[in-house]
Amino acid sequence: MKVLAINGSGRKNGNTAIILNTVMEELQKQGIETEMIQLAGSTINPCKACFTCGGKNNCSFNNDMFAEIFEKMIEADGIILGSPVYSADVSSNMKALIDRAAVVADMNPKILKHKVGASVVACRRGGALNAIDTLNHFFLNHEMFVVGSTYWNMVYGQMPGDVKNDEEGMANMKNLGENMAYLLKKIKE
Repeated sequence: MKVLAINGSGRKNGNTAIILNTVMEELQKQGIETEMIQLAGSTINPCKACFTCGGKNNCSFNNDMFAEIFEKMIEADGIILGSPVYSADVSSNMKALIDRAAVVADMNPKILKHKVGASVVACRRGGALNAIDTLNHFFLNHEMFVVGSTYWNMVYGQMPGDVKNDEEGMANMKNLGENMAYLLKKIKE
């Protein structure tokens, strides 16, 4: 089994990477392979709404990382989407990624069906629930199973490393990894 984590932060190894790594460590303890893709330093272009992706299982444009990322999403058993909160929602790169992925998945029905999804966000104060809602709706609209934890999958912190001070949030990330591993194993039984 393999889980793909996508870090939508503009910082390669900032707070979002820290919380994604915490979830992935729990998955690895359960024998589940993980991979993280970091969008920092790259630009995911917005969807052009050309709808030529039907029957191709991927976007028709290869001028950014999207096609490579989406191929890995198809291959993975589980997907974790992580984003910092910008203006009470996900980062622009994450939004472009899920918008394009949504159109490709809509044009190629059931391509993501029954995969396991989890969302995590790092925020300074507010907007975390909006960001989680954006990410979870991507999963739900494509017939994926969404994993929860003991509370909303958010951790508070502003500067890189600050999330480590949110003990409750970090414990929630560990629990999320345990829950995701449990669900993945039950589905494979």
